[in-house]
Amino acid sequence: MIKIDQHTADVRQHIFDSINDYEGSRAEELHQNLFNTDYWIIGTWKAKQWIGKHVFDVIEAIREYELDNFGEVSTEFYEPEKVANMWAYILGEKAIYEAIDAADIELDGTLTKNMISKLLNGLKKN
Repeated sequence: MIKIDQHTADVRQHIFDSINDYEGSRAEELHQNLFNTDYWIIGTWKAKQWIGKHVFDVIEAIREYELDNFGEVSTEFYEPEKVANMWAYILGEKAIYEAIDAADIELDGTLTKNMISKLLNGLKKN
């Protein structure tokens, strides 16, 4: 998977800014809550600006991810918002799982302040 530093930094910042909103929710739904219950970017112009010159790399990474995980490609690549939001979803998943590994925890049960603190520390390590 390609790594575009600014995109990764933006997604990680979103986790830092939003994770406390999900305290008390199901821990295993954190990624879903952060990156799939609401749009990451709203607006075609904003989506195009965020993806920028990496559009073809991003599309290829999304295509590979969807084929590997779902067996088919479903993102509508002619919709910049959908491309940007799927890219954020993929990067968010990677960031959360890296944080889980770095923090040496399992996301199980209710998301507690202690879990959030450990996740944020794990995110800082990566």
